[in-house]
Amino acid sequence: MVTVDEAVIARLTKGDKHFEILVDPEMAYAFKEGKPVSIQKMLAVNEVYSDSHKGLRVSPENLQKVFGTSDVIEVAKQILEHGDIQLTTEFKRKRLEEIKKQIAALISKTSFDPKTKNPHPPERILNAMEQARIHITLDPPESQIENVIKAIRPILPISTDKIKIELMVPSQYTGHAYGVIKSLTNVEKEKWNQDGSLHVVVSVTAGLKMEFYDKINHITHGDVDIKEL
Repeated sequence: MVTVDEAVIARLTKGDKHFEILVDPEMAYAFKEGKPVSIQKMLAVNEVYSDSHKGLRVSPENLQKVFGTSDVIEVAKQILEHGDIQLTTEFKRKRLEEIKKQIAALISKTSFDPKTKNPHPPERILNAMEQARIHITLDPPESQIENVIKAIRPILPISTDKIKIELMVPSQYTGHAYGVIKSLTNVEKEKWNQDGSLHVVVSVTAGLKMEFYDKINHITHGDVDIKEL
């Protein structure tokens, strides 16, 4: 359980009434992101306040009138779901840095350099983000990727199309190889030849390309024809 000194305020206003709880900032933010969190452990104090700075508690009767329950855990859940969390400047700074790295990692996995057809390393994407002076928010990383890619394109050649690969797999390896192909790529065309070999065209994200190559080469001992289209 977080201490009162380390806690932040989560606040909800209903009509002219204010409700506040003292919560662990990390756990409260995780809750807002939809992650499973124990509200009991999140609370610094098992109380609901009208003004936490003054120590003014809300009576069980008033909680019942407004929230339909006097249970502090249930009221706290409603405050967290519908209210605001007063995050500290240090927490925001730390979280924004984490989100920035997550965005760079996601872009690295889902895009590539159109010249080399290899993914850009996350560090290179982070440098481009710095040059573009991109404003990162506390919104989920996935929701910010499109805007970030648009902003860094003038600095870093980048494509979000999937890479197309043509393969010819000898018959003795098709059993194991086909499972890997289906699990890591989108099969666009496939043809089973009379000798049991497989001719297939697939598309794969940049971030999975090397893993796909490694697994296919391992299964076939390198006896596979691979061509990027």
